[in-house]
Amino acid sequence: MKRVLATGTFDILHPGHVFFLSSARARGDELYVLVARDSMIRHKAKPIVPEEQRLDVISALRVVDKALLGSEKDIFEPLYEIDPDIIVLGHDQTFDIEELQKSLTERGFKAKVTRIDESLKCPLYSSGRIVNKILERYCESRD
Repeated sequence: MKRVLATGTFDILHPGHVFFLSSARARGDELYVLVARDSMIRHKAKPIVPEEQRLDVISALRVVDKALLGSEKDIFEPLYEIDPDIIVLGHDQTFDIEELQKSLTERGFKAKVTRIDESLKCPLYSSGRIVNKILERYCESRD
């Protein structure tokens, strides 16, 4: 049984998230997903949707076997429980694969890190694009 782990913020679920998680699931037998804690998101704007709601939505996806909230202290902490064989990064995730692989090895994990370089090509493939479209429509309706 190969256990795959995917991580992300998953704010405003969209087709790009579904593509990423389906692609991750295809690399193993079961898919675990870590949903980033609000307090740990530092590389972009804080999510609009609260972490518990993001967790509920990700948990409801058929492709996901188990979803958990990440740690508020150490991103590696949940991995001791999950014990993944493969960690899958999305095309837009900022982790450096070599650095992450080294950090995992230093902590005793045998998981292999891989990246899904493909992305879904559709007009609203990111939370940011969805927010911008909502703002655009809102502004148009006020004119």
